[in-house]
Amino acid sequence: MKEPTKSISSKTEAQIQRDILVKLETMGWYVIKLIQTNKNGIPDLLCHKDGRTVYIEVKRPGHKPRALQVVRMRELMKAGIWSFVMSDINELDKLNQL
Repeated sequence: MKEPTKSISSKTEAQIQRDILVKLETMGWYVIKLIQTNKNGIPDLLCHKDGRTVYIEVKRPGHKPRALQVVRMRELMKAGIWSFVMSDINELDKLNQL
């Protein structure tokens, strides 16, 4: 018997992250999942395409980044690097506007 598809809200953050990573790669992005860095709070995914660099923090719907994650994303933006919080692959069209 086929298992029913999980709705977006019932997916774990890891499952959402995996969906976003796979979709980005099919869109031609080179994606690195950051696990441990010298900077705590750095976003989950480092993405490159056509000379553009974007960081993505993945959260479950309705969840917000921790204070340190917000600080790191502001640091990135101040350095001229886009960073986003995403909860769904449908939000990836934000990247087409860069």
